[in-house]
Amino acid sequence: MISTLEKDVTFRFLKARKKDGFLNVISIFSFIGISLGVAVLIIVMSVMNGFRTELINKIIGSNSHITVKPYENTININEIDKDLKDISKNLILSNSGEAVIVKTDNTKGILLRGYESNEFSKLKIFDNKKFIGNNNILKKNNISIGKELSFTLNLDIGDSVTLLSSVGIETIIGNLPKQKTFIVSSIFESGLIEFDTNIAFVNLETLEQFFNLDRNERNLEVYLNDPKDIEFQKSIVQKNFPNDFVYSWADMNNSLFSALKVERNVMFIILSLIIIVAAFNIISGLTILVKNKTRDIAILKSIGVLNKSIVKIFFLVGVIIGTSATIFGIILGVTFSMYVENLRQFLSTIFNLSLFPEEIYFLSTMPSEINSFSILIISLCSILITIIVSIFPALKAAKLDPIKSLKYE
Repeated sequence: MISTLEKDVTFRFLKARKKDGFLNVISIFSFIGISLGVAVLIIVMSVMNGFRTELINKIIGSNSHITVKPYENTININEIDKDLKDISKNLILSNSGEAVIVKTDNTKGILLRGYESNEFSKLKIFDNKKFIGNNNILKKNNISIGKELSFTLNLDIGDSVTLLSSVGIETIIGNLPKQKTFIVSSIFESGLIEFDTNIAFVNLETLEQFFNLDRNERNLEVYLNDPKDIEFQKSIVQKNFPNDFVYSWADMNNSLFSALKVERNVMFIILSLIIIVAAFNIISGLTILVKNKTRDIAILKSIGVLNKSIVKIFFLVGVIIGTSATIFGIILGVTFSMYVENLRQFLSTIFNLSLFPEEIYFLSTMPSEINSFSILIISLCSILITIIVSIFPALKAAKLDPIKSLKYE
């Protein structure tokens, strides 16, 4: 417990006095350093959390949540159990192959994905308001391409393109790649530039004819009600297809998210150093405070104040500075995190800079996701550092000899 005397003396020592000018400067720098460290850490963690969430949303909005590739037997949707039916929103058969798309002088290698005409509209990518064209049907000579690919090849709805298959056909002059002309029926925009540049959709039967694929080679794409709880649901799918290869969107992007996690942890450590450096200023400030308050400490001891009370007083001074700086940093960090996109736009306009370029980060806006648990961890770490650095000066104050202190005053 903290006595009334300890509280009164603590707040008296915290009050600024003219003769304590240098001490006040150190305290202010400690406060500012800790506040900025906490604020920057919250902002960076919020942006990285937001970036990860947005990236996940775009990935699961553009790809199958779980894919089953058959090894031997043909996949039969009618044989799945109740558990898989309960967790799945759509079960769609598909196939794919690599091709080259040709438009006058331009060529581009792409991945063709084939779907049944009536299944095409079930893909989440076509819920996007930026989708142009008809998503209700995918005729045998139609192709749906990404916005970036349409820019690259200067294509629009109704234009014709030639596709070259990776499968060859025998002719009198040798083996030549298959080619077929398609009409652009729709243009989609997933928000992932790599996806919009390299993926195109065609009719499933047309694709299988184009690549000489068998119906038995069709994959099963599982679209889940809750695609973020992926590992448990993947196990349910694997149980239904024990002899087939089952992989999820998380498996396909494992290296990307591992890199993001490492980067996030490294940033946390680096930015935590700012808080640590600022907190060590508290040691300097409290040490100077102890020296300046030598007479006060001696008087307190002479009237019977115990050493543990002296420790508490100086310990509280350091903790109050650190805690108040942490609270201010949280307010600052949360506020900036909420308006980080507005700040980005403002700085981009003022300095004519391209901050957070879309072609690098796959996103048109700077995302931010404020995580309460992250803020709690940052706050506790900051306060814990403050507590640790406040102990040494407080113990030093308690060791002062009141007789010697008054003698040299």
